[in-house]
Amino acid sequence: MIITIGRQTGSGGHRIAKLVAERLGYKFYDREILNMAAEDSGFDRSFFEKNDEKHGFFRNFFGLSVATGSVTSYSNDYSNRLSQEALYLCQAEAIRRAAADGDCVFIGRCADYVLRDFPDMVSVFITSDLADRALLVASRTEMTVEQAEKFIRHREETRASFYKYYTGKKWGDSASYDLCINTSKLTESQVVEIICNYVFYFEKKQRS
Repeated sequence: MIITIGRQTGSGGHRIAKLVAERLGYKFYDREILNMAAEDSGFDRSFFEKNDEKHGFFRNFFGLSVATGSVTSYSNDYSNRLSQEALYLCQAEAIRRAAADGDCVFIGRCADYVLRDFPDMVSVFITSDLADRALLVASRTEMTVEQAEKFIRHREETRASFYKYYTGKKWGDSASYDLCINTSKLTESQVVEIICNYVFYFEKKQRS
């Protein structure tokens, strides 16, 4: 079984994904995918970190080092002109390899789209009211609630743009997911319980 979880900033989706993985005994993949993609491709992890969930082409090739050498100017061969699209493909391949290795939970990175042809995949989206998300972000940072709201809107514009660019779908649209949950309406443990039960019944139906 594979569970992919998309989430709004401040919705608690990341922690919920980890709790679901722990509850079910599944492997959990977040930034671990960046490590796998770097190892598989031979590119430096910093490439993937800098462009994580962002779209478009690399804007700065100066001073960046990869396993095959240093990229020092725009006049280098096209083979050295790494694009974010190339990095995305490396990351997508790492996601597919991890999914083929056993039961797991993925957070973000278009995993629901990358793994859309896997029959045992359940896609989940975690949302929450903006006011609640801003309060949570503010409580974990030095931001005011107003600053947290601006931060959330900017981050989600970037995340939505990334998702649409690579999938052609609208990020957060209920039609793109099997299950959508608003954490403002439920406790964390209730959300984990709902996801685990959904997966249980989905798996049971698949096996019948």
